[in-house]
Amino acid sequence: MWGVLLLSMAACVDGPAAGSGPSMVERLDQLAETVDPMRNRFANSAMVSAMEALPPRQTEREALLFRLALAEQRLYAGRLDEAIRDLESLRSDLVAYQQTASPADQAPPTFEYSILDFLAIAYFRSGERKNCIDGVGPVACLVPVPSEGISADVEGAVLAARVYGELLELDPTSIGVRWMLNLSHMMVGTYPAEVPVAWRIPPEVFDSEYQIGRFQEVAGVLGVNEVGHVGGAVMDDFDGDGLLDLMATSWQLRDPIRFHRNRGDGTFEHRTGSAGLEGLWGGGNLVQADYDNDGALDVFVMRGGWLADGQPNSLLKNRGDGTFEDVTEAAGLLMPTYPTQTATWLDFDGDGLLDLFVGNETFGVTPHPSQLFANLGDGTFRDVAPEVGAAVVGIVKGVASGDYDNDGRPDLYVSRTGAPNVLLRNEGVGSDGAWHFSDRTDHAGVGEPVDAFPTWFWDYDNDGWLDIYVAGYRTNFGDVAAEYLGLPHTSEPPRLYRNRTDGTFEDVTERVHLDRIQFSMGSNFGDLDNDGWLDLYLGTGDAYFQALMPNRMFRNDRGQGFQDVTTSGGFGLIEKGHGVAFGDIDHDGDQDVFAAMGGAYEGDLGRNVLFENPGHGNHWVSLRLVGQDSNRSAIGARVSVEFDDGGLRRVLHRTVTSGSSFGGNPLRLDIGLGAAIGAVSVTVSWPTSGVVDVIDGVTPDAEYRIDEGSGRVEVVQRGPFVLGGEGA
Repeated sequence: MWGVLLLSMAACVDGPAAGSGPSMVERLDQLAETVDPMRNRFANSAMVSAMEALPPRQTEREALLFRLALAEQRLYAGRLDEAIRDLESLRSDLVAYQQTASPADQAPPTFEYSILDFLAIAYFRSGERKNCIDGVGPVACLVPVPSEGISADVEGAVLAARVYGELLELDPTSIGVRWMLNLSHMMVGTYPAEVPVAWRIPPEVFDSEYQIGRFQEVAGVLGVNEVGHVGGAVMDDFDGDGLLDLMATSWQLRDPIRFHRNRGDGTFEHRTGSAGLEGLWGGGNLVQADYDNDGALDVFVMRGGWLADGQPNSLLKNRGDGTFEDVTEAAGLLMPTYPTQTATWLDFDGDGLLDLFVGNETFGVTPHPSQLFANLGDGTFRDVAPEVGAAVVGIVKGVASGDYDNDGRPDLYVSRTGAPNVLLRNEGVGSDGAWHFSDRTDHAGVGEPVDAFPTWFWDYDNDGWLDIYVAGYRTNFGDVAAEYLGLPHTSEPPRLYRNRTDGTFEDVTERVHLDRIQFSMGSNFGDLDNDGWLDLYLGTGDAYFQALMPNRMFRNDRGQGFQDVTTSGGFGLIEKGHGVAFGDIDHDGDQDVFAAMGGAYEGDLGRNVLFENPGHGNHWVSLRLVGQDSNRSAIGARVSVEFDDGGLRRVLHRTVTSGSSFGGNPLRLDIGLGAAIGAVSVTVSWPTSGVVDVIDGVTPDAEYRIDEGSGRVEVVQRGPFVLGGEGA
């Protein structure tokens, strides 16, 4: 039946027309106008329109099936009231139909179950929209919901709980439904007391393993809490005033780029239109760098991930006057339009110019190889991936660059879904005079998990050698409840690979207690408490509309293990998390966390959030590196900071990078120094020149600029401010 339905709809929906406009705005507008819902399953409004235009079904059975399919699409489109009306009506009509239909025409039990499943999530999402998006705010969607998150409008969650109870009567073994029943009661304020004991998830399973202190969510106060979908997030200084601004994308074809300038007084100015970004719709991710070495941060926006067809990416050149210009075509980055949502900037050939590696997705028989665009220094790029051995094919979900063998050349790690991940070692110039990468995956032992997503290089144990984190991306959202309950599950855990310093890695995931469900897309790392150890935040969520699970934060316990601090920090939003950025946005010395929220379907919405760090009393230093012979962004520069931490001599190691494959930390380094006593020593190893700047006597709790080869620091004048303005 479904095959017949899909074929009939396909005959009634026009295919996409090729973009013909000369500008990127016109190309993207054409894509939105001609979207084909048969090739883009997330174009739900277009699918509803196509289905509504179809002729009536010929039999009552076909009509019931069609009504369910239409209600599902209305649900995914966010037309919740219509979906609820349709599903309640369908539920009643099914009873009458079953009484009169012949045994051969009877609807199977799964049909009733599907109606209830859609109805329950429709009610739940209705409550979520009224409370988490339009009402109280994100605090209403924390797991578990705190008392201040309980809204007076609990009707949606009450009705959802009732239907989830019915579903559990039909199938008491469903862990996913049990999970959603508990979530519904949390939103009502009746958890755990009114959850039947047999289906209750004990509240103590949500307790944190360390009390990190509550981070207040302040995006609403600042006006940076736009509603959106899957998207990237960058926190960095786009106008050169020393303050960290915010830029976020959202991937639906009519979603704008959101750009907020930090005024430095605790408020932000919305500058999407005045910055020339209006009409540059969509974007599943973005990554920043000064690719032309002019002192202004540029942005690369990626589109088309998860889709069979590509969409054009955008290279946005920062003019340095507060505006951006789309130079994609002029730079040679327009064609071909492969689907992607991951890229990384690196100087692979050491010429002081940043190159761009783009990981593409291949879902069918036609390959969409990854691309390595060499920066030619005149504003243009050329894809050299095939000739250097970097044209990785597969469903590429994450890419990261870093010098894992400390030979001075940046290497690449590529995560894939449905195939082993790939570690490409930069071999430098061969006997043929050309640059080459070699596949060292098997030798290094870093191919798993075979269903993977975000990834990054970092030095989690501060030994001076880059390690690799890569998240798993296979789960059933009911597995989250199973893990909390100590029950077996089939989800794919992440991998943390510790660098053995000999070209191989050791899987230490279980040893450091990260062998837990981390079904993430957006992610990044930073130092929550300024103790000098890098922590990580994971934005979780499946495209599956019903899948809701808390985003998770893990604290690094001195490189020996990781502690779940999700609940104590107030990070466990069930709205789907994507791009994540750590950075000291209010210049008070500790790192705050910005995250882009929202799912893939049109109706799977979330508000962007900004978690303000409460402070932990530790010291810090901020370093703004400026390349001269090396790329101006200093991407790839290695930094070590040596200091006395309460009587213990410590050395911290950092690399200039935006962090994860799905989130953009500032290229400025904000480094926690714990209980530092006295001055610190800073060593910078520059990537192109090989120059090593050693600077002693640096005073903590200040920001410094270091120019390549200068051998000195320059104090950057700055002071803290209150987010939201004085008295906020």
